[in-house]
Amino acid sequence: MRSLFKSNVTSGQQRQGEREARHSSGWQYLQKHLAANEGLRILDIGPTSAVNINYITSLGHSIYMANLVDEAAKPEWKTTGEDGATRLDVEAFLAANLNFVDRKFDVVTFWDTADYLSPEMLQPILAAIYEAMNPGGLMLAFFHAKASGAETRFSRYHLTPTDAIEIQRVATHPLLHTYSNRQIEQLLHAFSSYRFFLAKDNLSEVVATR
Repeated sequence: MRSLFKSNVTSGQQRQGEREARHSSGWQYLQKHLAANEGLRILDIGPTSAVNINYITSLGHSIYMANLVDEAAKPEWKTTGEDGATRLDVEAFLAANLNFVDRKFDVVTFWDTADYLSPEMLQPILAAIYEAMNPGGLMLAFFHAKASGAETRFSRYHLTPTDAIEIQRVATHPLLHTYSNRQIEQLLHAFSSYRFFLAKDNLSEVVATR
């Protein structure tokens, strides 16, 4: 694993690097879980956020980070087969980025990571994360409902003590997929249950239970 560890919005447009507060029912649900329990181990998927580190540790929990989208975009994971076709070395990627040794996690913030990963990468990553979670552990995931618009740009998500998260656009990774509710259910089939939260924008929110 490679890493352990107010916005000014005008006319609906957000410039890269600025933060936009967004109400999140999924985060509100997860926040109650964090407040009701002690000494949880959190896995935060995405660009490193000092805000998240400080907030989670202030609650008495520990936090680990893995920036999977940035890592998956690196050319080092591409190999060329005997037939000349380019493939992804998924096993090497998992060994380098999701090798948690004996750590088990109680909470995973997956954000919208699934939308920026190829199917070739996504299913093995979800399987690895599932195996790294404790029974009863919770995973918060977002899914885009449409494939265009400023809100589809790859972002860093910052936690807050309110019912909102702060979204910060940080990179230009293309959105590779959108998923219907049925497709999301299929992606999360290994989990014992999942709960969808309605949102007014184009992000679907799901909390899945290990």
